[in-house]
Parts: sequence; structure tokens; C-alpha cells
Amino acid sequence: MTALRQQYIDDLKLRNFSAGTIKVYVHAVERFARFLKRSPDDSTAEDVKRFLVAEINRGMSRSYCVIQRNALRHLFEQSLGRPEPFDSIPRPKRERRLPVVLSREEIQQLFSVIENIKHKALLMVAYDAGLRLSEIRNLQVDDIDSQRNVIRVRQGKGKKDRYTRLSPGLLKLLREYWRAERPQRLLFPGATENKPYDLATPGQILKKLCRKAGINKRVSMHCLRHSFATHLLEEGTDLRVIQQMLGHANIQTTCRYTHISVDQQADAPSLIELLGDAIDPPPKPNPSGDTNPELF
Repeated sequence: MTALRQQYIDDLKLRNFSAGTIKVYVHAVERFARFLKRSPDDSTAEDVKRFLVAEINRGMSRSYCVIQRNALRHLFEQSLGRPEPFDSIPRPKRERRLPVVLSREEIQQLFSVIENIKHKALLMVAYDAGLRLSEIRNLQVDDIDSQRNVIRVRQGKGKKDRYTRLSPGLLKLLREYWRAERPQRLLFPGATENKPYDLATPGQILKKLCRKAGINKRVSMHCLRHSFATHLLEEGTDLRVIQQMLGHANIQTTCRYTHISVDQQADAPSLIELLGDAIDPPPKPNPSGDTNPELF
């Protein structure tokens, strides 16, 4: 490990970045160094521009390039002590894509085909409590507070603790799971008792179950979290309550679910119906005398 790489990792740790973010940022700087074919310690703003353009031309998404830019900005500003080069580097505009959401009928179909109690409990925590996969993997048995009907989320995104709801139905399912599996510390342990569940496995399980249930949407574990927020909104739950349960720092992040709430869109009045007879064309004369003219 080079001195610059170690310094960069130490700087990110001092700024309390998560292990996952550090891994992604280090990988981005590695790509930059391979692009330059030299150490990035004497690179310039023009080098960063050329790198980001090359990444976009290579087919990488704008969102990924934003992450790369942020990683390099921290390298320049914190590890190299040179913030000036980034003043002239434009920030790639993020794409705004609506998340994939399962309908309530599809959720019922999904859970009706799950036979493994551990898989069912894990996926239901994602849907009924709206937790991220990283938060589910870190859940401990004593985070389930049946007295207060809450789940404690330890060090979620942004290194923040929070509480989210524990519904009676989810509590009943978790109790059935605990009696069957008897987890000791981690609620959903992996191969060994003290090892978290494998990161890729839940998503693979979900896709397999969706195929079994006849659901053809492109799903991921985060899809269950999106469905949680959308279904709560459609049931009339206040947006700020949903924000708190999801752990969003900004209400604008939660507001995107207003764009995918089908029930709320359906409740909006039809403007064409409000116009009434005003849009109906006047009857045309029928010179042929045909009593059954062709209508279409």
C-alpha cells in the first residue's frame, strides 16, 4: 500500500465515512490512477476532466461519475491539500429515475410463495419496516423492542441511529422465526453466528421468489423499501412520518414517492370529464341515409 493510499484512507476514516463508502472511493481513485498511468499526487484539474469524460464515454452512468468526482475531490482537498482544481470541474447532472415499486397484490403473491421462515422474516423486515439491506444485516436480536413496538436501527445511512415501527404482524412473524432458528446476537446471521448475512444473497433470493410468484419486474432489495413508502403514502400516512421511518435527512428525498403513488393519481379529477359536453363534436349530416354509419 502506497503512502498516499494509506493517507487517503486515514483521512476518510477521520471524517467518519463508512467502510462501504471508503471502499467505493478508494476504487474510484484507483481507476483514476490507472487512467493516468501514474500516481495521482501531481495530477491536475484537466486530468480529472479528461478522466470523467472518458468514464462517461465508456458508458458509465452520471450518478457513478458523481461518486468518482466526490472521491477525487476528497483526494485533492483532504489528502493533497489542493482544493483549487475542482472549482472548474462541472458536476455531472444526476439522472432522475422513478424507483420500481411492487403493487400490494404483487407483495401478497411474493410472500405467499415463501416457504423458508428466515427468508420470509428478512424480506418482511425490508417491506413492513422499510429498512435498507445494510440495516437489516446489522440488526441484532435486542434491537427488536416488543414493549415499545419499535425496531432500533443502529448506525444507518449517514452514521445515524433511529427507531422505526414494529407492527404486530411483523412481531408475530419474527417470534416464529426466532423459535425456529434461535439466533443469538445477529437477528439474521450468515454462515456463522457472528457473521452478517452475505450482501448479495438476499437480492438473489428475492429475484428467485419473484420469478416463482410470476412477478416480471426488475426487482432488488431496495424495491421492498420503495414499496413500503409508496403503500404508506397511498394509505394516507403523513409524509413527515414516512420521512422519519425511512431515515431521510431531507424531506425532498421522501417527496419522490408522491410521483409514484398510483392511488393518489387515481383520486385526482379527470379534467376531460370536467369539460362535459363542451368537447363533444356536433353531429355530422348523413347524406347517404345510412342508419348504421361506420364509426371507426
